[in-house]
Amino acid sequence: MPGNERYPGAKRRPGTKKGPTKGSGGNRRQGLEGRGPTPKAEDRVGHPRARAKALAEARAARPTRAKQLEKIRRRFEVPEDHEIICGRNAVAEAARAGVPMSRVFMASSSATDDRLAAVVRRAALLGAPVLETTKLDLEALTGGAVHQGVAVEIPAYEYVTARDLLERARAAGRTPLLVALDQITDPHNLGAVLRSAGAFGADGVVIGERRSVGVNATVWKVSAGAAARVPVARETNLVRALTALKKEGCFVVGLDGRSEGVVDDLALADGPLVLVAGAEGAGLSRLVRQTCDTVVAIPISRTVESLNAAVAMGIGLYEVDRLRRRARSGRD
Repeated sequence: MPGNERYPGAKRRPGTKKGPTKGSGGNRRQGLEGRGPTPKAEDRVGHPRARAKALAEARAARPTRAKQLEKIRRRFEVPEDHEIICGRNAVAEAARAGVPMSRVFMASSSATDDRLAAVVRRAALLGAPVLETTKLDLEALTGGAVHQGVAVEIPAYEYVTARDLLERARAAGRTPLLVALDQITDPHNLGAVLRSAGAFGADGVVIGERRSVGVNATVWKVSAGAAARVPVARETNLVRALTALKKEGCFVVGLDGRSEGVVDDLALADGPLVLVAGAEGAGLSRLVRQTCDTVVAIPISRTVESLNAAVAMGIGLYEVDRLRRRARSGRD
């Protein structure tokens, strides 16, 4: 009857009925699993710390400068028994003294420097190749020394004996003046002593074979070429060599700051003389000191404990040269 019908309410559209639906069959189960702990910042792709870590690893993979220099040196194939001397003065003096050269390395032009031009001429006479190199090449060859754009390769230094030094001086008509160094291990000291020996007319330097530095690239550099003019004798036993020189008529004088005598009162300075210096601090060894005919000191201020071997020997050679000049002027 009209008025008795019920309002049917909202009707669902077909296909929208709620209720159980067909499952995924486990296809999305992996998406429901956890991802584990959060990675560290440096392990997250795109994170600033991750980029910094990758950059640091790339830098670490690059060859270090030391390895780079060693690789360059191996490329030049320098024999182990050869020396590389560098610096314009040292190289020019070596060329002037006729030191045999195997190769010349230059990173600068010789047109503006007469010293380098002389080196090139000497190399041409010897048939030694002149190689144009970079400054990095020279840094590798010289071990980082101040090369001034030039270096030369020379054979191992040829030592003589103490007797050779004595005979050469006598053959030249000179009163022998030799320098002996007791356990000097610093190449800078040996180089400086060679320079002083050349300046004051010494006939050579005697060094020991053990606990003593030999003539190397640093010695060449510090001596400013004096290593090419002043011969060096290397003896197995320094005490035995000094004893032999004494038998040949030489007067052996040790330099030691603890002595009561002073060098400017040295007698017999105008005779055949061997001037001996020891290492800084330790001074002369016991046996060398006992072998000396006399030991003298160089007067210094009480505020300074001692002089190193190079400085002491330079002063000692100056005093001997001064006393010899006075003796010659007195005879004249």
